[in-house]
Amino acid sequence: MAKRRVLLVDDDVTVLLTMKAVLELNSFDVDTAASAREAKSRIKLREYQIIITDMRMESDASGREVIQAARNAPYHPAIALLTAYPEDDLGGLEADKVLVKARQTAVLLRDIEKLLETHSAKLQRLANSAAAPAPVKPKKSAAKRLATKKLSSKKAPIARKKVATKKRKR
Repeated sequence: MAKRRVLLVDDDVTVLLTMKAVLELNSFDVDTAASAREAKSRIKLREYQIIITDMRMESDASGREVIQAARNAPYHPAIALLTAYPEDDLGGLEADKVLVKARQTAVLLRDIEKLLETHSAKLQRLANSAAAPAPVKPKKSAAKRLATKKLSSKKAPIARKKVATKKRKR
């Protein structure tokens, strides 16, 4: 099985190195970034199947910046938000999954695997729908086109007569 490429983003070096070791032991190819700025640069330079980012790093908006950069990437990676505070209001974030830092390693890995499976299926569905030809709208027969044209031309003179009548009364 080919290694899946992950970008792991966190300003806490302990979390970064621990998560990197765990993921590499489970057949992931892991790149790391210690800031949103570094992560955005890596997203542009290399393709990732999944991007896992902390929410709060050099600023409270850092995680949002990484998520936005990942959403704009042409290769459409899965996105997971790694947080120690899952009870915080994370509304409006466009992450595919929220992962909790304090979880057991097995649970965290299972959540990542499940996210990759569902994201892969989503990309496949999108690719299939894009490849499917658009439904062709049947053309009107010549008789129907002629009938439609006659109806529209009959309505126009009536409308003009009413306008003309109103003008005379004034």
